[in-house]
Amino acid sequence: MEKIILASGSPFRKALLANAGVPFTAVPADVDERAVEAPLEGTGTTPEEVALILAEAKALNVSERYPGALVIGCDQTLSLDDRIFHKPRDKEDARRHLLDLSGKTHQLNSAVVLVRDGEVLWSDVPIARLTMRKLDPGFVGRHLAAVGDKALDSVGAYQIEGQGIQLFEKIDGDYFTIVGLPLLPLLKELRKLGAIDG
Repeated sequence: MEKIILASGSPFRKALLANAGVPFTAVPADVDERAVEAPLEGTGTTPEEVALILAEAKALNVSERYPGALVIGCDQTLSLDDRIFHKPRDKEDARRHLLDLSGKTHQLNSAVVLVRDGEVLWSDVPIARLTMRKLDPGFVGRHLAAVGDKALDSVGAYQIEGQGIQLFEKIDGDYFTIVGLPLLPLLKELRKLGAIDG
């Protein structure tokens, strides 16, 4: 089996891969995401394409340092129409995010790519659609107080695997896409490449 590297420091992504029994090493990419995104603003680049460009940038960054390794790059954008949300800067920003998403359906665009020696071998961008229930501003404040700084760790200011699930009334899409590592298509491609048993 070849060496597999996850170009991410995300504990959620690491746990998903480890739980699936994939042997890998985690090496966080050294990429300034906002610097990669800046030239894309106003160009008509879709949120799905932004996620893919960021995932590729991360995988290519790590691939340069590990010749011959199969590198998994991933990134996720949250979009409401054409607006892309980033991780909130502080609790007030998190409050604004949740109130902006309240009562609406947004998309999580979860890009995953495989790169070896600077060449993109495969990519996919599954999408999940999440409908947030209408949130009372008082509840938002209490929710943010309960979850604490965890609200600052995710785009949209929620974590579906925790108390964030209480914010929603409908979800279309699989759990792995929502958490940020589309595991089923990734495992299929790893098997196809002979990188894992299958």
